[in-house]
Amino acid sequence: MPPHRLPPPTPEEGRLFRSLFSAYPDALLLVDAQGLIVRANPAAATLLGYELAEIVGLPVDALVPDSIRPRHAAYRGAYGMSPKPRPMGTQLELTARRKDGSEVMVEIALSPLQDDGLPYVVAAIRGIAGYPRVQQALQQARYSQYIAKLARLAVDTRDPQELLRQVPQIAAEGMQAEMALVWLLEPNRIEFRLAAGVGLDGEEVEGRRVPNRPDTPAGFVLAEGRPVVVSNYARETRFKVPPDYLARGLVSGLAVPLSDRGSAVGVLAVRSREARRFGDDELRFLDSLSSLLATSLQRAQTEEQLSHAQRMESVGQLTGGIAHDFNNLLTVIQGNLQVLEFEPQVADEPRLQQMLGAATRAARRGAELTGKLLAFSRRQRLVPTRVEPALLLHSLADMLHRTLDERVQIVVDAADDCPGCRADPGQLESALLNIAINARDAMPEGGTLSFSCQPCRRVPAQVAAELADPDQAGTVPQQDAFVAISVSDTGHGMSEAVRDRAFEPFFTTKEAGRGTGLGLSTVYGFAKQSHGAVVIDSAPGTGTRVTLYLPRFDLVDRTEARGGATAALPPGLRVMVVEDDPEVLAVCRNFLLALKCEVTVHSSAEPALAALERTQPIDLLLSDVILGAGMRGTELARRAKALRPALAVLLMSGYSSEAMVGDGSIGLPWELLRKPYSREELSDAIVRAITAAPATLASSPPG
Repeated sequence: MPPHRLPPPTPEEGRLFRSLFSAYPDALLLVDAQGLIVRANPAAATLLGYELAEIVGLPVDALVPDSIRPRHAAYRGAYGMSPKPRPMGTQLELTARRKDGSEVMVEIALSPLQDDGLPYVVAAIRGIAGYPRVQQALQQARYSQYIAKLARLAVDTRDPQELLRQVPQIAAEGMQAEMALVWLLEPNRIEFRLAAGVGLDGEEVEGRRVPNRPDTPAGFVLAEGRPVVVSNYARETRFKVPPDYLARGLVSGLAVPLSDRGSAVGVLAVRSREARRFGDDELRFLDSLSSLLATSLQRAQTEEQLSHAQRMESVGQLTGGIAHDFNNLLTVIQGNLQVLEFEPQVADEPRLQQMLGAATRAARRGAELTGKLLAFSRRQRLVPTRVEPALLLHSLADMLHRTLDERVQIVVDAADDCPGCRADPGQLESALLNIAINARDAMPEGGTLSFSCQPCRRVPAQVAAELADPDQAGTVPQQDAFVAISVSDTGHGMSEAVRDRAFEPFFTTKEAGRGTGLGLSTVYGFAKQSHGAVVIDSAPGTGTRVTLYLPRFDLVDRTEARGGATAALPPGLRVMVVEDDPEVLAVCRNFLLALKCEVTVHSSAEPALAALERTQPIDLLLSDVILGAGMRGTELARRAKALRPALAVLLMSGYSSEAMVGDGSIGLPWELLRKPYSREELSDAIVRAITAAPATLASSPPG
């Protein structure tokens, strides 16, 4: 059926109509009752990729993606029965199909003309690029996914060279730049070596060396000690631009120093043949990549230089630094994603919600991997709590699937009636990892690694003797008071002589450089510290089973301090926040404002303490533990409580527990909130902190 024709307008009306229709900035389509396009303006042709003459007479369904075309046809039929105006932003299907088959995200408004006696509907279409905040949210979500990808690689790989090769690829893909490269300082610190890169050409090839001088591109970045943005290499005067850059058509660039704990180790740079605007998001993204890379490279270098005992200590310190920096980063990422999730332009758009959900899950996986890294690399002071063995074993198996030889099959057999045990969860995971690594080494050609847990209704005789209370003349322990967690392998097994010495410190059967002899001895120490035991069953050719016997968690006699529902956060709570990372501080402040709190902020402890000495009423002190070079949060809390005994205190940190032992943080009578945290977790922690404080909120000022 041919499209309807409009009544002929007067010449003056016709000119005005055509001018308005043609000049309108949004795409306009005039659609008849049969769904055919009668007229279109130039903006519609540009947005949809057609010539203007091609659109007229085209079914409007041709502009709908194939996946949603049936639903759109049904919606259009229902709309035709009862047409009514609809503003932009209210429809769920907001994707248009262009002529070349690509899709573009859009907002659509409908204006029926039936009330004027015309059987048409005007569709105004606007590209999503009209919402800069949405585009920025998508870009930030994209960056967070790439950061999580590198974080996972940093945890999974033990080869720093592989990480070095991957970082330029991730940087170039994430920032959509033609070139990315890593310059590393040589040990003499007088020249750089081009260690890795993508898009390299011309004089820049891997292995090339350049002087470390302020007049060279890399040397200038190191001399500045901060990110350097180049908007146009042809007009750059701060350093000497190699003629090769201009010959290759390079226009813009961004470079950040690689440094670990204040020591410069190199430069990470991206370059483009286009004029690019490198804003705060791009700077933070590249800086995050450089921090992870520098820390990993420094860790590898330290491991090569230190002796065995020194290496263990160094790895722990490096891990704490990675955890702190990465957890701060994740706090910013997760916090901003949670805020963006409720923005109007995002909340009503399924595709944006899907992308934000993917970024949130990636950030959450990054937090989980950071926790696993801490548990794997450090010995922590035991903090026993309830542990669900079945959940722990499944989580552990999931991590090992990504790290062990693919020839090793992993099996988990967790009994449905397995109760919780009382142990330090991080140390239990570390002990199981030590056992699993020994099992892997016993199966060089592959095999089966099995995990199991079950309630222990009867412990072996030697275990019963070991677990007997020495203060009660060898009293036999209650038989059903333990949980058995086993790790088995199908490897070559142990001889009796090896089995008898397996728990001795520094005893190992591995070749030089491959074993420390401390793995099983630390497992034995952990079991004893946890008021449990560990047993090895093994023989040559039959594999090995290592079983941990840990106390059951007594739900009647040992009520968990944090059990039960969390009370509501009182409105109008006056909170003083002390945080030295400005991005984390911004996230924390936004969370508190959303929780209806009154917020004052400080970037260090000294001005916060001075404010507490004045008359400003404060209900809660919320402070990071590590506050740069000044006073730590724990010392601030002590002084604040001395000034205001009724003040509630909540500390937060991205470090592992052992990293704070030096200032006595462990065992202090204040709630500790782990980074990264969500708004709900912050709210729950505040409730626990003010519940633990003296009866009155509104801490009175001194005097």
